Amino acid sequence: MNDSKLYGEIAIESNKLERFPNRTTVRRYEIEFNCPEFTCLCPRSGFPDFATIKIRYVPDQWCVELKSLKLYINGFRNEKVFHEDVTNRILDDMVALLDPHEIEVVGDFNVRGNIKTVVSAKHIKG
Repeated sequence: MNDSKLYGEIAIESNKLERFPNRTTVRRYEIEFNCPEFTCLCPRSGFPDFATIKIRYVPDQWCVELKSLKLYINGFRNEKVFHEDVTNRILDDMVALLDPHEIEVVGDFNVRGNIKTVVSAKHIKG
């Protein structure tokens, strides 16, 4: 049996959010991402939680690089984290990286135990 990590596992483990300069600063515009295959683990049971993570932001000087975002989002798949915490952590990490005019992150989690959870967190530059 080969215990070597696959290239995807290595890429996810070493993920780092990256940014690039916004080349259209003459106007404000929105960028929206939908990540429909988000998964993490329940910190109480260890069972998987599934969600669609939605990120909508108005860039200022920076935009997020998509492959780095994909790897970052996949980095949560084996992490034990509450819905509220993961949504706010994604928001905090994106604000720290991009310093956007505004950003909203929505964690739209699948039904578990007859309860549907949607967590929204927003930041507006002051």
